[in-house]
Amino acid sequence: MENLQWKRDILGSYLQINNGTNQIGNINWSNILSSTAQAIINGRFFTLKRDTFLSKIEIFDSHDQSLLGTVMVNVFNPKSDVVINGKRYEFEIKNFWQSKWSWKFDGKEIIVFNSNKLIFKEKGEINILTTYNEETEILILLGLFVRNQFVLYLLLLLIIVLFIVSI
Repeated sequence: MENLQWKRDILGSYLQINNGTNQIGNINWSNILSSTAQAIINGRFFTLKRDTFLSKIEIFDSHDQSLLGTVMVNVFNPKSDVVINGKRYEFEIKNFWQSKWSWKFDGKEIIVFNSNKLIFKEKGEINILTTYNEETEILILLGLFVRNQFVLYLLLLLIIVLFIVSI
């Protein structure tokens, strides 16, 4: 089992991934609402994109722009799946506050994410319960990116509710 850490400013556009004190990767959006991000993990470069309506998320190899995986996100269904190299992985948000989420393979958790929200920073852990490989790296990046989209959904919902209440 391997444990990684991640951190990001609450309204920041840069997420850092560490293994202990060593930075091994990051996800960098041009701004907090950007639909595209550049990512790197262990020297491999990726591009993550979401469509206009926030429902489809894709990850590409930045070197040759080949599509590596697609996740369909539904704010009303905290479960999604992706196929990578012919294997189907299931994504699940574990609670309403989105402080715990995971990837499963054949019904067994293989990567578990936790978030500890602070006032100005958001940080957490990534527990890898399987062999670390290329697919694991893709799932780590997708897990952090997809969760970020769910947080954007909640913020949008909160703004709409506050607007309606203020009328």
